[in-house]
Amino acid sequence: MTKHATGLGDPYEMRGLCKDGARISFIGGKAFLLEAPGDFDLAAQRLIWAISRTVQDWPDVAEVIPGMTNVLALFKETPEDPWSVVERLKAAWHEASGIDIAGRTIEIPVHYGGVFAADLPALCDISGLSDREVVRIHHEGCYRVFALGSAPGFAYLHGLDPRIFMPRKKVPSLRMEKGCVTIGGMQTGVAMLTGPNGWNSIGYADLKMFDPAAAQPALLAPGDTVRFVPERIEL
Repeated sequence: MTKHATGLGDPYEMRGLCKDGARISFIGGKAFLLEAPGDFDLAAQRLIWAISRTVQDWPDVAEVIPGMTNVLALFKETPEDPWSVVERLKAAWHEASGIDIAGRTIEIPVHYGGVFAADLPALCDISGLSDREVVRIHHEGCYRVFALGSAPGFAYLHGLDPRIFMPRKKVPSLRMEKGCVTIGGMQTGVAMLTGPNGWNSIGYADLKMFDPAAAQPALLAPGDTVRFVPERIEL
């Protein structure tokens, strides 16, 4: 997820700056996007988690959607004075102190390599590492769920080792299978849908990540820790 990947597209008009360069944008008449400055890191995300909790308690807010170092606030009605909302968000940001979310630790069994690792050779070429080294570095990592989005239950994970960074594809794969374990830039995740996908597949996880009939449909939640466990390695 990029900083604008909240499901509503890029904000069309930039409006406000606040502490440390954080930016507030109008998206339509009822939505406001606050973007944290700086790098994609845990410190920035902890501030986003904190301001999300603050804003969700505002009586005129219908929904709060925390994203990757950004938060989208959807209001029940179009504010008569949108600038007052900008000022409220600025004040909330100035007062925010980063919080941590005590999530669960989830282990995801992975079949590394094989027919679902179509992009592993390209990753090896870019990194200069062997396929076994790439797999080892990936499964030895410890990842935090920053946000859910893109598809139901899809978790954006922070913590990828920079040695196995892999840019997203300029031309997406037309049909990547649901369950593929992927790398996109400095993020990793598990594909939730079968179809076009610009991330790079290195394996497969046969684990139900989303169940719409469950009390908590998504297996993962912001703050959770994820570990990928090699169930099988086929290289």
